[in-house]
Amino acid sequence: MRELSAIKAQLELLLSHVEEGIHMVDRKGISIYYNKAVSKIEGLDPEEVIGKHVLEVFPSLTEQDSTLLCALKTGEAIYNREQTFTNYKGKKITTINTTIPIKVNGKIIGAMEISRDVTTVKDMTERISELQAILYGHTVKPGSRRHGTARYTFDDIIGESRCIKDLKNLARRAAASSSPILVWGDTGTGKELFVQAIHNESPRKLSPFIAQNCAALPATLLEGILFGTIKGGFTGAEDRAGLFELADGGTIFLDEINSMPTELQAKLLRVLQEGAVRRLGDTRMRNVNTRVITACSENPINALEKKQLREDLFYRINVVSLEIPPLRERREDIPCLVEHFIARYSSGRGERVKISDEVMDIFMKYPWPGNVRELEHAIEGAMIMMEGDTIKPSHLPIQIRSFFTHQKDRAIDPEDLNLNDALERLENELIRKALEKVQGNISMAARVLGIPRQTLQYKLKKKGMGSIYTRN
Repeated sequence: MRELSAIKAQLELLLSHVEEGIHMVDRKGISIYYNKAVSKIEGLDPEEVIGKHVLEVFPSLTEQDSTLLCALKTGEAIYNREQTFTNYKGKKITTINTTIPIKVNGKIIGAMEISRDVTTVKDMTERISELQAILYGHTVKPGSRRHGTARYTFDDIIGESRCIKDLKNLARRAAASSSPILVWGDTGTGKELFVQAIHNESPRKLSPFIAQNCAALPATLLEGILFGTIKGGFTGAEDRAGLFELADGGTIFLDEINSMPTELQAKLLRVLQEGAVRRLGDTRMRNVNTRVITACSENPINALEKKQLREDLFYRINVVSLEIPPLRERREDIPCLVEHFIARYSSGRGERVKISDEVMDIFMKYPWPGNVRELEHAIEGAMIMMEGDTIKPSHLPIQIRSFFTHQKDRAIDPEDLNLNDALERLENELIRKALEKVQGNISMAARVLGIPRQTLQYKLKKKGMGSIYTRN
């Protein structure tokens, strides 16, 4: 008995320090445990909750709404359910709950709920939804453009390389249809630039363009944002159109589609197949004429292999596939991009800003893991830091200066017969090329070089290159 009490004390100590809220009730719905985290979420002290029935503490709930009482009644676990309620002090709270019945010898003796506070996120998403409804819901005069629609066109995509010209031609052809498009490429390559240009080249250009990052919100909130909600569909729900309805006649852009939970991907697939959405908690289907363009920051085949992307959804959204090449594969575009960004950030300067030959040489050799976005920010930062009218190496961001200092090409002098120095230079060059090939990923570079990752990390640290590459 003493041993059991000690285990119970240790368990309570552990649960009191976890970040998630833990609320336990007995088989009658009377609270028996209420940890610090849930106390903070719900704004109540444990003494105000323990020993009282759930509905006494949270009068806005009913036996049907309370996840704890539902788990007690059905004996089934409830996973990741959104619940909005008001405590007896009048505070409105939204949580994501996982509730599990506690059974002993097959008999339900209570229930435990693990909750995560999303009140702030919920309030923010509701406000965004309201603003979007106002923004996209007003009447548009023929020939006018809606506020908040896509800003960029194909003229804003800078590049003279063959791959960019071919990609723009392909994207223009795709713009004429309403078929789904999947755009993929590294972070910073300009995926949304292409997506907006496609919308503005399409027959839908006067209709809404709405973008939503699928990695930005919890699954339960994202579902309501995309498909809408009805009053009474769940506790605290209101009648609200989702983004698919708000984008009716136009384009919806779903970024980081591989971050969307797979159960939500199944619902998206159904919308694509049926051309209709069903609001959360509703039985009515609402027809929508919304073009879907999706994007991900890695090869979608890899996302399929990792089970991040449903195979059936992939085939539905990949009618047209556009791979945006990284900047290191179109280095011939760097001079015109540099000129473009200098012109953009030269506003208000009296003198014409120039770039030194040494800086341009650095730009042409740097691997650009952040792609065009990194180049733009490098130019913007340099023009803030510079004195005079010329951008010099000292004006560049630290990661670019460091890379150039440690990684610039050093040809082996045939007159230099010092074997140790020659081998050191050759090793540095091989490491540089391996890291550039895999975009700075240390684990992958180690495999390319045929050495353990720890060995490569040691060499990078010894050579003073450890601060440049941090990706594992």
